[in-house]
Amino acid sequence: MYRIHVWKVLLGILPPHSDSHALVGGYRKEQYQDILEALEVMRFINSSTPTTQVYLRMFQLESQVLPRRSEISPPDEEDNDFLSISRAMEEIVDDPVDCYWLIKCFVNQFNTKFGDSIPHLPKSLEHYLSQEEPRLLNHLKNTGALARLPYSLWFRRCFASCLPESSLQRVWDKVISGSCKILVFVALEILLSYKIMLLGINKPESVVNLLCNIPQENTDAIVTKAIDLWHKYCGTPMHSV
Repeated sequence: MYRIHVWKVLLGILPPHSDSHALVGGYRKEQYQDILEALEVMRFINSSTPTTQVYLRMFQLESQVLPRRSEISPPDEEDNDFLSISRAMEEIVDDPVDCYWLIKCFVNQFNTKFGDSIPHLPKSLEHYLSQEEPRLLNHLKNTGALARLPYSLWFRRCFASCLPESSLQRVWDKVISGSCKILVFVALEILLSYKIMLLGINKPESVVNLLCNIPQENTDAIVTKAIDLWHKYCGTPMHSV
């Protein structure tokens, strides 16, 4: 609960001063109910709509990009990024009101703060991999796998649906605190952790399949080592992007 509370303050859902938390929390709940009711009246959602789809429609309505009902199409890549983050947040946060606000503000802050940096993260990963394991980098280049690594999963979805919630929360702590560079070091540590297996794979699609379905047992150790790498290369980068 403490982590969720800190996230809410850092993301601007609650003000820094605790005196106003109950009042602002009440406003947030009212806003949530108003948006929900508006979507029900417009028949965009009903009692059987999956919660993550409800959150997507709420987000679209608030962002003024809600499509006409006659023009609804399958989710595009940006929608799927949102849905993936929503599913992960749903596993972390029990209360639907808190869950929606955290998803909305996480996605908005991430896109606003780091949107310009995201396209450069694959090159950054390549740089640090050349420092840590040049042999693996050359292998990924030579097999054509480097260009096909799951960058969207790692850098657009922030490892949602890749890492289990216990590990994911520690990564999101850093992102919410102001650094998207941690995403590079988690990706780097995943590559280093599966180096021997990756060196034995020559098909790019097999590399992608492995990296998109990493075993869930040792992810806490991967995140711990990634944080160590983050400190090694960036010092204590509280505001590093």
